[in-house]
Amino acid sequence: MRMDLIQPFINSADAVLAQGLESPISIENLSMEEEAYRRKGIAAEVSLTGEIEGRIIFDVDLGTAVQLASRLAGVEVSETNDDLVREAVCELANQIIGNSVTTLNDQGFHFRVHPPTLHTSEQGSKSSEDTEALVMCFNTASGNVFMNVALRHHCRRALEHAAVAG
Repeated sequence: MRMDLIQPFINSADAVLAQGLESPISIENLSMEEEAYRRKGIAAEVSLTGEIEGRIIFDVDLGTAVQLASRLAGVEVSETNDDLVREAVCELANQIIGNSVTTLNDQGFHFRVHPPTLHTSEQGSKSSEDTEALVMCFNTASGNVFMNVALRHHCRRALEHAAVAG
């Protein structure tokens, strides 16, 4: 797993969470996993295709998601407002991905980002056979946010793109 592909997501998540939750952030429980991801709270999944391929899952504890939704809406949101809380988690994913994509594009990578979808299955998405997932927990004063990143770089596609461009 290439850290130059993953680091922009870590940096962006740290900055977006600190700003969105107005809380200091610490990263804990870094691990590599090959099994399917099991959702812990409300989760959004973003897929990437092209030179960089894979997926990122943002999984937010329910209480943290409610606080995030309240901050984004500018009013108190309750746990019963499922739609608004889910939309807040997808918006969090959009903000983190947006910052990360800018960094990766500036480094010359070419890929397509698909809109976030709610990750609803209990079993979760499995990374491909040749890609492990990096799983980390962002601990905030509001609760935990988990990020599961399973990405790989296609060298062949990068060489094909260079040949077409050149």
